Amino acid sequence: MSIRVGDVIAVHGTKVILKIDEQSSKETLFHGGKKYKGVSIREYLSIQRGFRDIICMVEGEYLDESRIETRNGKPSYVRKVEVRPIGFFDHTGFSQGIKYLPMIQDPAFLMPEERIRSIFDRKSDGEFKIGHMLKEEIAIGLPWKRLFNSHIGIFGNTGSGKSNTLAKLYSVLFDEKLQLIAGKSRFIILDFNGEYGGEQLAPAEHKTVYQLSTLINPDPEDLNARFPLAPQEFWDIETLSLLFQATTNTQRPFLNRVISGKLKYGGNRAALANYAKMKFRQSFCAGEVKPATLDLMRTVARRMNNQAVQDLLAEVTWYRNGRFHCRAFIDPDGNQYAAHIAPTVDTLDIQGLDEFDELVLRVNLQLMSDLNAGYVQFEHIQPLLKRVESSLSSIRKVIVIGDAPQPERLLTVVSLRRCNNEVKKVLPLLFAKHYYNAHKAAVDTPPDRTIHVIVDEAHNILSDQSTRESESWKDYRLEQFEEIIKEGRKFGMFVTIASQRPADISPTIISQLHNFFIHRLVNDRDLYLIDNTISTLDSLSRSLIPGLSQGCCVVTGTAFDLPMVIQVDRLPSNKQPSSEDVDLEKLWNTPANGNEDACS
Repeated sequence: MSIRVGDVIAVHGTKVILKIDEQSSKETLFHGGKKYKGVSIREYLSIQRGFRDIICMVEGEYLDESRIETRNGKPSYVRKVEVRPIGFFDHTGFSQGIKYLPMIQDPAFLMPEERIRSIFDRKSDGEFKIGHMLKEEIAIGLPWKRLFNSHIGIFGNTGSGKSNTLAKLYSVLFDEKLQLIAGKSRFIILDFNGEYGGEQLAPAEHKTVYQLSTLINPDPEDLNARFPLAPQEFWDIETLSLLFQATTNTQRPFLNRVISGKLKYGGNRAALANYAKMKFRQSFCAGEVKPATLDLMRTVARRMNNQAVQDLLAEVTWYRNGRFHCRAFIDPDGNQYAAHIAPTVDTLDIQGLDEFDELVLRVNLQLMSDLNAGYVQFEHIQPLLKRVESSLSSIRKVIVIGDAPQPERLLTVVSLRRCNNEVKKVLPLLFAKHYYNAHKAAVDTPPDRTIHVIVDEAHNILSDQSTRESESWKDYRLEQFEEIIKEGRKFGMFVTIASQRPADISPTIISQLHNFFIHRLVNDRDLYLIDNTISTLDSLSRSLIPGLSQGCCVVTGTAFDLPMVIQVDRLPSNKQPSSEDVDLEKLWNTPANGNEDACS
């Protein structure tokens, strides 16, 4: 038998008013060996209606000063609380939703902790626990099967505990379910701040960490210094367009011709050398050529490390009549070319060049061919040419072309902490496409294995507010990721994003998320987005968001019948992500460089 605390005195639609007994204001009560919470905001009450118990949540309370009752000769105001039905218990258990409403004089009872737990724990196996409910202090198991079979959003201002929640969520998954998911699922973390490169999340034998850096030249023997891409994936129009931010209408078709030329004329180095000799001859004997072709030929000779051809081209002059001169005008008949140019050009050879140098050669040779044929305007392709040459100095430090040198593991962490902004913008989408395309091509329907991409600090790449790039490239970048988050679920690919500023992220991406862990947010734009995007969030939970304490979050979404306010447990220090605040008291009280006089 439970503790009766009051009666229904008014019903206005879905708003129910209770008259509450005086003793119910106590914080904690014990009855029959069970623990009960008193009546306060966000507590749960049971209203008995026939053979059903209608479960309500307290949303407000007040004193009715117009009504005074006398107790032992002392006046006492009538205490009233406003509650909202959220579901009901019958012989089948708890059912969420408003189906039955109470009537006046129906009795209200406190609920023991076990019954409250049964409301939130009923779709879970009871084992997947990351924290406890803030108000009731009850450890609740999350429905992990439904949670990880969806797209997840984790939001919160800096210092709110967002990173700990992300790490706790997946640490518990790997700790509790490792044997179930090994060999069937893979998890990839795009780590912008280098927070997960240590002992976090998973055991070392199940984890691969790529420590990418554009600041130093990588050690060729270090298998984790560069991310491996297969040659067929590198020579792909999607990959090259991503790497070099190719525009859709002119530069992307140009790159497509580069790839087609590689397939048509052979992909080996001897075929490329012959192809270069052919394009040199076409350029010299075109009859009317552009001055830009001379610069392109000089670039090719320099990339092929042929000093003789470089010296020859230094003597070549272009005249306004569209002809080259080298000891004589080079005519279309090829006689002067054969006499003065061909003997030197025939020494062109390719030795010691990697895939990136080959790309530069093919891009320059293709542009020479297109200019001679009148297919393109040089000024339309030149920006792409410059991006290819400038970007490769950074990209070759973080990517290696070839088969993966080590077997795939359960968890892959790609750390971008030591990468420049250009690489941070491009590589995450490249990696997402890398896993998405390979996974989509390999799985059946329904999928028999899954890929889970986790993007920490997602506003770095998914923002539609960024002004550091052109609108066309920003739209292209967002469209790539929007395709994954919209279509990936049917192929068994799921995305988890964590961000300090959800309002900066593309609304399309936010709208496709299924489940949310919302920490403290105070910006009006962020709160407006939450208010208008998450349909499963009730008004009372929403009002708590700006004042949540560190580590506390509102959990809601399709995997949960009702929103919950959870205090997430802190991970052990060696498992925490490297995102802790600096302890200034400790830092400033520590002598600099071990010098005892540094603080005096």
